[in-house]
Amino acid sequence: MTTVRLPLFPLNSVLFPGLVLPLNIFEERYRAMMRELLKTPEDEPRRFAVVAIRDGYEVALTAPGLPDPTAALERGPTAGFGPDLLKAFHKVGCIADAATIRERADGTFEVLATGTTRVRLLSVEASGPFLTAELEPLTEDPGDEAGALAEGVLRSFRQYQKRLAGARERSLATGADLPDEPGVASYLVAAAMMLDTPTKQRLLQAPDTASRLRDELKLLRSETAIIRTLPSLPAAELTRGPMNLN
Repeated sequence: MTTVRLPLFPLNSVLFPGLVLPLNIFEERYRAMMRELLKTPEDEPRRFAVVAIRDGYEVALTAPGLPDPTAALERGPTAGFGPDLLKAFHKVGCIADAATIRERADGTFEVLATGTTRVRLLSVEASGPFLTAELEPLTEDPGDEAGALAEGVLRSFRQYQKRLAGARERSLATGADLPDEPGVASYLVAAAMMLDTPTKQRLLQAPDTASRLRDELKLLRSETAIIRTLPSLPAAELTRGPMNLN
């Protein structure tokens, strides 16, 4: 089994291969991670792993606030994640390749990365200034009838987009072409749908492309039917994702 050790960046969201990830880095543990990545030669990939948080907080408590102004403040790479790091994170994540790491005058960073490869989380190390993880790269098998399933998913996704645009009273941009390669299409649809983190995580860790597409087809039909019955979706994001204390 081939494994790799990379810096670990936990988020309250799921990153899929091929998708762009913009990051605003202000916590010291992640600033240290970016400073380390900048040591990588420019002609080599600056890679880190992104995993979705199962139990914990994306941003550590660094000052008293709601709901408990007396809560103990946390420091270090594990702040906000509890004592058992393997239980705090979902087991399947995605490697990110940072094409742009720009340090601001105040020491914070603006980062633009792209998801590349799915990985399985084997262990987490917290002895340094930021978390690192031993990871096993996961292959993407097409499965049975992936091509036909992709065609059905893309048709349903277009209907979903139209219904969603209508419910939000927004115009739909139709100029963009959707990819017809099954694996790429499955990741794009998974990332674009309004789904909660556990559902997106389920799609990420699907055993093969066909299984992911079958799941997406069911979700698209269900979500489109729900949107059809609603007059509008004024605050859909508030009902679909976790709240951020910021």
